Amino acid sequence: MEYGLAALVGYLCGAIPVALLVARRHGVDLLTVGDRNPGAWNALDHLGARRAWPAFVGDGAKALVPAAAAHLAFGYWPAFAAVAGAMVGHAFPVPHPSRGGKSIMCFVGGAFALSPLAAGICGALAIVITLAAAFKYAARAAVGAFPFVLYVTDPIEHVAAIGALMTFIGVLFVTRRRVPASAAPGAPPTT
Repeated sequence: MEYGLAALVGYLCGAIPVALLVARRHGVDLLTVGDRNPGAWNALDHLGARRAWPAFVGDGAKALVPAAAAHLAFGYWPAFAAVAGAMVGHAFPVPHPSRGGKSIMCFVGGAFALSPLAAGICGALAIVITLAAAFKYAARAAVGAFPFVLYVTDPIEHVAAIGALMTFIGVLFVTRRRVPASAAPGAPPTT
């Protein structure tokens, strides 16, 4: 019962198009620009960091909030179900399941609910790399390092479960190769 409830609440939160709403507030339709992904990364590319940060926070909160609530109420595995539900909701939102994103920021938000210590360590790594190089490298390094840090901080079954969530993201990257808006039929030529 608690698994289904957590997954359903996670899905409903994940389906909220936070990055689309943030971008529309600034006159940008993420479904028509860049890689046409309705997530925080596309918002960053087209809004800049100062205007896109609410999309990052919001996409992360879509998994963090239901997972943290499920963790407090029921424990780790229902919280995991909430994160998985939020990621599926972001990737396949009703009523337009083909317009979803790749769930990266949902994963990041969920990571903080599932393993605050490992996520905090990876967050610190991201800050260091951002200061030394750039955020785009820092975010990738932190997400990539997460299962290795988790291996040190958490039980092995948690590492395997996180691996399943990361595999879901990988499948989305392979199957959601959208044509960039600049290369779409009828798009104006780029210079």
